[in-house]
Amino acid sequence: MIPVDRRTPAAPRRYSPRTHARARLVCFPHAGGAAGAYRSWALDAPWDVEVCAVQYPGRGDRFGERPAVRMADLVDDVVAGLTADTGPAGLTTCVLFGHSMGAAVAYETVRRLAVTGRPPAALVVSGQPAPHRTRGGALHRATDAELLADLGRLGGTAADVLANPALLEALLPAVRADYRLIETYRPLPGGPPSVPVTVLYADDDPEVTAEEAAAWAEATTARYEAAVFTGGHFYLEAQRDRVLARVLEAVRAALPATAAAWPSTP
Repeated sequence: MIPVDRRTPAAPRRYSPRTHARARLVCFPHAGGAAGAYRSWALDAPWDVEVCAVQYPGRGDRFGERPAVRMADLVDDVVAGLTADTGPAGLTTCVLFGHSMGAAVAYETVRRLAVTGRPPAALVVSGQPAPHRTRGGALHRATDAELLADLGRLGGTAADVLANPALLEALLPAVRADYRLIETYRPLPGGPPSVPVTVLYADDDPEVTAEEAAAWAEATTARYEAAVFTGGHFYLEAQRDRVLARVLEAVRAALPATAAAWPSTP
């Protein structure tokens, strides 16, 4: 078993600590997802980039906690974990990445950290309309069968999980809470942060259009970039290596000029 390094229940999970990391990539899971979804990213990251993942309450090793149903409450939890966990000594660059619901959570976390004077160096968002273009929805009030059908439609849940009634019964409260959170989400008060934003999306994703992805340019006063893939809503699984390479490119772009010029291998 790979050890998980954490200091507080809300601290990001570090599956493969990088003692000499010069940058840290903090990943935010999709609705119904858990930190473990980014375990392979942590293992495959280069020596100088440490990848860790946020564990939302109500899943994984926080299963016994009540899931958040309001964005402000989840951001409170995330920010408390981030500020309590400083990471490797000397680490100065932190980049946030979020997919689907995780993109919205990461964005609001950036805004909260910016207000406290500790903004991350950059934000990478994936598979989610810009905050002011959020679609809303009512699936969080649907039946269990309808909710499961939507999970199957999106394709991000393993077939063996969908075929296990006992496991689904345990997971559904957190899934429903996540759906409620993102379907009722509206941008929290305040203006856009001055943090570079890179937007990733798939051209065949029914959950976000090219126009909705481009609208992220209005969610920052800093640089905006976009990259297009193919593979549906969970294109980041089908295009894993390309996606990880593009995310790491954004991380390196956020490094100070002298550090970014260093080689990526020892």
